Amino acid sequence: MPEDTFNKPTPFALHLDDDLLELTKKKLQLARYPEEQTDISDDDWSQGAKVKVIKRLAEYWSDGYKWRAEEARINAAFNQFKVKVDIPDYGPQILHYAYHTSSRTNAIPLLFVQGWPGSFLEARKIIEPLTNPPDTSTQAFHVVVPSIPGFGPGDPPTKSGFGPMLTARGFTTLMVDVLGYEHFVTQGGDWGSIITRSMASQFPQHVRACHYNFLPCGLPPWYKAPLTMGRLLLSPYLYTNHELNSVKNMQHYRKEQDGYLKIQSTRPQSLGFGLGDSPIGLLGWLVEKFHEWMDVANYEMPDDEILTFVMMHWMQGATPGLRYYKMAFAEEGESGTRASFTKYLDTPVGLSHFPKEIALPPYDWVAQVANVQFRREHDRGGHFAAVECPELLVQDLRDWFSSVTVRLALKR
Repeated sequence: MPEDTFNKPTPFALHLDDDLLELTKKKLQLARYPEEQTDISDDDWSQGAKVKVIKRLAEYWSDGYKWRAEEARINAAFNQFKVKVDIPDYGPQILHYAYHTSSRTNAIPLLFVQGWPGSFLEARKIIEPLTNPPDTSTQAFHVVVPSIPGFGPGDPPTKSGFGPMLTARGFTTLMVDVLGYEHFVTQGGDWGSIITRSMASQFPQHVRACHYNFLPCGLPPWYKAPLTMGRLLLSPYLYTNHELNSVKNMQHYRKEQDGYLKIQSTRPQSLGFGLGDSPIGLLGWLVEKFHEWMDVANYEMPDDEILTFVMMHWMQGATPGLRYYKMAFAEEGESGTRASFTKYLDTPVGLSHFPKEIALPPYDWVAQVANVQFRREHDRGGHFAAVECPELLVQDLRDWFSSVTVRLALKR
């Protein structure tokens, strides 16, 4: 891109070099694998990814998976662009995004932001039903799906300090200055939740309503919310089944699953030497997350989908996605990552609760940090709702963003 070209999008098509594809195949064929212990059953993932699963996927990746065909499908499914923006307190950054408009005159601009270890591909199954709903009485959307810089085709930041707070500024510039939407709504899970909360905190004049399927927050101090504490103490009697399940999920996550969070938020580059050089290492690291965080009883991720999701981080050498954690937890200020766990958000919020989600606390906890106006509980789905149960997420987005609350907010 020319040095002086800001806010001028150029069409983009994904294309990986043949050299990378050939190198990947060689590395897969030279892989060494750990040995399973004999007393660990096939369905016991407590030590991490299963060797036989990773072997099967690696063999398919090497000998059966067709990246060029998948690359063509991605380019056919997404209208992709890149644009250089000037981010306050950072400087120039190139953003990758997909942009799909609706023919409906009442369509609402919607920013969809993914998380880790996902990518913009998480939106593949929801773009069409959101932009072109089956009948004219159903709410339609103009859908914008940016890549977090360093995820998938998103150019990685070249300087440190680029976390959710700066991402929020970049994505707001994309929506307002590049695409011309003064008012819009957002949907976020995982990092997308943190990013879009920061957007609403920094730019409430533009972000008029938010939707989340992931909203981490802690138990408020008892002296600020004594009823919430009392309800927790009597949770076996007062919590809904979904809320009891939420607490169980959070406890399990903190006990068994958050090791990745500690290393990625402290020494990501050390981890990057392994995951960025070994496709087997990255495959094992990510497949374990897909298995643990998805509702695998109701959705079995196809092998091609798994490998394409892994490719979105392999193409960047994995490290930018890992490093995002370090940058996030180093942020300071009221719109930073840590502040988002406790600061109250006035912007109207809708929640979708999926039973395998790792971080959506009981509703009275969330009410201490968000202006929740819509919530819906589902009996299936997990951390990757747009992938696992897209029809449920789409219906929730239609219902929440077509509500009187949101319509009034958009007119302010």
